[in-house]
Amino acid sequence: MKNKKKKHDKKAKGAIRKKDLIKEILQLFANNPTYTYNYKQIAKLLDIKDDGPRVMITEILYELKFSGTLEEVYTGKFKLKALVGYAIGVIEINRDGTAEVHTEDNREVFIPEFRLNHALHGDKVQILISHRMKRDLPEGEVVKVLERAKRNFVGTISIERNYAFLIPDNKQMPYDIFIAQKDLKKAKNGQKVIARITDWPANMKNPNGEVVEVLGNPGVNEVEMHAILAEFELPYRFPEELDGLATKISDKITTKDYNERRDFRDIPTFTIDPVDAKDFDDALSFRVLANGNYEIGVHIADVTHYIDSGSPIDNEAIERGTSVYLVDRCVPMLPERLSNFICSLRPNEEKLCFSAVFELTNSAEIINTWFGRTVIFSKRRFSYEEAQTVIETRKGDMLNEILKLHELAQILRKTRFKSGAIGFERTEVKFNLDDKGKPLGVFFKENKESNQLIEEFMLLANKKVAEYVGKAKDKNKVKPFVYRIHDKPNPEKFESLRNFITRFGYNIEGGSDKQISKSLNKLMDEVKGKKEQNLIETLALRSMAKARYSTNNIGHYGLAFLHYTHFTSPIRRYPDMLVHRLLAHYLSHGTPKDEQSLEKLCKHSSDMEVKATEAERASIKYKQVEFMSDKIGQEFSGVITGVAGFGLFVELIDSKCEGMVPIRELDDDFYEFDEDNYCLVGKQNGKKFQLGDDVKIEVWRTNLAKKHLDFRLVETGERKTVAKRPVKPRFKKKR
Repeated sequence: MKNKKKKHDKKAKGAIRKKDLIKEILQLFANNPTYTYNYKQIAKLLDIKDDGPRVMITEILYELKFSGTLEEVYTGKFKLKALVGYAIGVIEINRDGTAEVHTEDNREVFIPEFRLNHALHGDKVQILISHRMKRDLPEGEVVKVLERAKRNFVGTISIERNYAFLIPDNKQMPYDIFIAQKDLKKAKNGQKVIARITDWPANMKNPNGEVVEVLGNPGVNEVEMHAILAEFELPYRFPEELDGLATKISDKITTKDYNERRDFRDIPTFTIDPVDAKDFDDALSFRVLANGNYEIGVHIADVTHYIDSGSPIDNEAIERGTSVYLVDRCVPMLPERLSNFICSLRPNEEKLCFSAVFELTNSAEIINTWFGRTVIFSKRRFSYEEAQTVIETRKGDMLNEILKLHELAQILRKTRFKSGAIGFERTEVKFNLDDKGKPLGVFFKENKESNQLIEEFMLLANKKVAEYVGKAKDKNKVKPFVYRIHDKPNPEKFESLRNFITRFGYNIEGGSDKQISKSLNKLMDEVKGKKEQNLIETLALRSMAKARYSTNNIGHYGLAFLHYTHFTSPIRRYPDMLVHRLLAHYLSHGTPKDEQSLEKLCKHSSDMEVKATEAERASIKYKQVEFMSDKIGQEFSGVITGVAGFGLFVELIDSKCEGMVPIRELDDDFYEFDEDNYCLVGKQNGKKFQLGDDVKIEVWRTNLAKKHLDFRLVETGERKTVAKRPVKPRFKKKR
């Protein structure tokens, strides 16, 4: 305060300039957008005592009123004018500390870091939207946090003499949490813990909290995987009482079960799954009919036969929403006895299923469809690699069945793409791990014909189940159901993608949905195997809407289906269990279910799916950093995948590991961030770093706790330059 007073005393002697005073007044209103001030209050807050500047304040207030920046609430009292007033939405924190709020009325508002007012990533907030624009968005301030997205945070304990702090792992949590000694729960310095925010006084920068659970020492694989699950508020163990309830569920198939079901035990049936899978949701049966057509059964584990709606196990499945697949494990939605044994369609065991059975011609035309409960006997369990070998060598078990199903699947696939489906096949990063979870190598999972064989028949079953319920001629008679929906691309993001790919010599043609999808598929084929493949696939996916569950069927844009649901994975997805129950109910001519209750479950399932996906990505990121931690000083080729004001994000071509080159390490010039074109431009030499540029980097630092890699630039490929501008000196030289 003393320094501030001296500053304004100097101004009082005639040194103050009007433009400086305007700036200070605007900043005062911007920092307090809900407050009203008159000229006396402003003069006091700015510590201005001289009459001249005080008169100038009044002039400025009325100038800002007439320019539309301020409004005069009543005579002499002014307030920051808001264009659209208050709004409610969910806040999303960016890497640079700024944020966007996605409002309930589908607007997007930019929030500067200093106007977050204790809001955290994912919180439901009330905001005040101002007249200012930033990054082509209206700017706003958080007025009130209405609902916390989370109160538990994972991090490392740092203990001082009389107190401690939790240093959060999550980059989107920019505040350490203060923890009193009495609330440490025996946590030791440097350990990983879960802490809960207990309160956050308005005048305090850091929240107060307490330790909920001590996870253990950092760097231990089990501790780190549990930490990732806890960070996304996902469970890593089943309650003992539920495991106990699961042991009481009988796996015996009764005479009543046989009598009520269609018997497929004598029909050739098999499963195809990942080599390390334990929960087998789906099986295929195949036989040739007397008329020469083919009967193909898509048999799905009848999970809801064993789990009653509203039971404790069902309620836990609702809460979890989905199984979670980390790098080294599956965290199941259901107790292991159900997911890996009773419900799993294991070979050489009779199993109860809910099935979709199709009669197809040799050209994959569907003649008949049947839905109902069945009993099956799987004669063979294939891994994808084993089935692929049968397709490629034309030798092996169940040869005729697999080859014919492969042939029909490729026809279905071709028809689907001709109708406008888009083939996004992202490269999946996988790790070779030792028995302690340490990554020994990186490899990439490919989508081959055996994957496509299963995919096409699962898509067919999902589509036909959705059509059965939702394809009524009279739309008023369509019964409430759960759909998997996917909206059209975001126009602005899609246009950015169009513009971006031209620098690689690609383009997206056409204006209709079918033309665009055809052009996108062509693009995906063209980039396959190229260094820019992952970047372009990522940007293309970002331009798309996110698929989700809803009772409001708008179709599935990416698959080009008017009706689509999830029926084929009830062991690992709760919406599939819900669909099984709804389908059984409507097959029995049941009355319409309550749409509002279903929509609530859809929303929760979509949210849990997002959390599970984020946890999976976090586990991959952790293993990538761990994999690079013994490669300090080594050089690698990479591609720039992101540009921000604080540096460049670079993805390594060989391993898909992403790290950052901090802007301060670009020491050959002073670089500025061009927000409009997402690039860094050198003021002196005109060098331009932008998305897609080839670079060579050196691994500089690794931070496992933050899942963060730092790189240094070694050299660059072809570097574009922009016209040099006159450079003003950053500091005035003393004469």
